[in-house]
Amino acid sequence: MLPSTHGAATSPTTPSEAGFGVFARGLVKRFGAMTALAGVDLEVPTGTVTAILGPNGAGKTTAVRILTTLSEADEGRAVVAGFDVRSHAREVRRRIGFTAQDATVDPLLTGRENLVMLGELHQLPRAEARARADALLADFSLDDAADRLASTYSGGMRRRLDLAATLVGQPAVLFLDEPTTGLDPRARSELWAVLDTLVTRGTTVLLTTQYLDEAERLANDIVVIDHGRVIARGDTRGLKRALGGDQVHVALVDGADLEVAARVVRGVTGRDVSIDAGARTVVAPTLDGLPALLRVAAGLSEAGVAVEDLGLRQPSLDEVFLTLTGKPADGDSAEAQAQEAS
Repeated sequence: MLPSTHGAATSPTTPSEAGFGVFARGLVKRFGAMTALAGVDLEVPTGTVTAILGPNGAGKTTAVRILTTLSEADEGRAVVAGFDVRSHAREVRRRIGFTAQDATVDPLLTGRENLVMLGELHQLPRAEARARADALLADFSLDDAADRLASTYSGGMRRRLDLAATLVGQPAVLFLDEPTTGLDPRARSELWAVLDTLVTRGTTVLLTTQYLDEAERLANDIVVIDHGRVIARGDTRGLKRALGGDQVHVALVDGADLEVAARVVRGVTGRDVSIDAGARTVVAPTLDGLPALLRVAAGLSEAGVAVEDLGLRQPSLDEVFLTLTGKPADGDSAEAQAQEAS
């Protein structure tokens, strides 16, 4: 966690960087012979959420460490909350909150004591620090455990306390490195609701995540990084369109009709089909949308194929990710290995 008390220094932001909570150009970071970042550009408009996706080792955490002043780029420039992360690191730290992958709360203090202590470190009067702590404990459903030692908290509770601690200073820019890892569905939903409120109030959020549903739920923009480079960016709908538009999805009553259905779908769409024998489904991309669907329906009817379900759907974000990177979100960990060796 980093302090985020707002200072009064004058921002050196250039006109091209104005309006962005996070702005980076050409970030390069090397660990020996391994290049973790190979010229990454980022633009996160103030008051929005951007998610960085990528397999382990892609460069996500390295980028966040540079933007939060915990590491220096070998090349490139980054501006956060209006200040250059290299030349005005102290001003950046006064305006940001950062939650890393590992919880950092003091296990020998109660939940309330952890938050009050941080409030006082942010130079809040004690009464205000206590009020801020109480509000955050309630937001994260920790008020019943507020006076228990953090060492007695479950993993999910400790993670929620860590996230609450990040918000004590009401940061202008919030960095979350895989924030919901280890949280149950209820805790994840609670965190999402808190983030919605923060963004409504003008907070800028940059998060890394391996949960594609989280990126789809929270982010205005998604940046996909692989091998230290940005390979795609855009909103969820745009990234899905880039995979090839809609998909014709056919579910059959009888699996014996799969080959016949596949011929019909292939003939209409002119594209390769995916067959799932277990689910009795045939799927193919199409650029024609509803007209293609109607022709498939007519072809299946003419062939005497009984259909359980027929429709158009967009590809999932999981499919987009796999198509772009060629691997799942929890792929190799070369980046982590390089950092440990450095």
